[in-house]
Amino acid sequence: MLIEFRPATDPEILALVTAQQYELRVADGGLDGQVTVTRDDIDYLVVVVGGRVVACGGIQRLDAVTGELKRMYVRPAYRGRGVARALLVAMEELAFGRGYQTLCLETGTYLPAAIGLYTSCGYEPIPVYGEYVDNPYSVCFAKRLPVAA
Repeated sequence: MLIEFRPATDPEILALVTAQQYELRVADGGLDGQVTVTRDDIDYLVVVVGGRVVACGGIQRLDAVTGELKRMYVRPAYRGRGVARALLVAMEELAFGRGYQTLCLETGTYLPAAIGLYTSCGYEPIPVYGEYVDNPYSVCFAKRLPVAA
């Protein structure tokens, strides 16, 4: 398993985000209403297994000390293999390197596997914030990152 940076314009990132959005639409019955495309202000990482990009995730700056996890997605055939957990650790390391003290995220109430992953990795529930405040399907989490010695 290889984890590497990719620009927002990478066709593999676009393919994964498109697949994620389709899967979310199916999972929430089209109720959530969010449509997200790739953004230049997000640092993307991908997971490559056997030469194939199988997962992605990104970090967007919220302020000088806070980053937000964005677009975490693992292709269905690669779930249950520790790919998401490895990607999450890599993104936390990236955030730490960028000087962030906290990582936060939003996910859907209809995604129990995602909620389970985040809570098992030390993310704790926080009040819904920002653009998610009016979304009844949003649930938010945050994790304090270690402080450099």
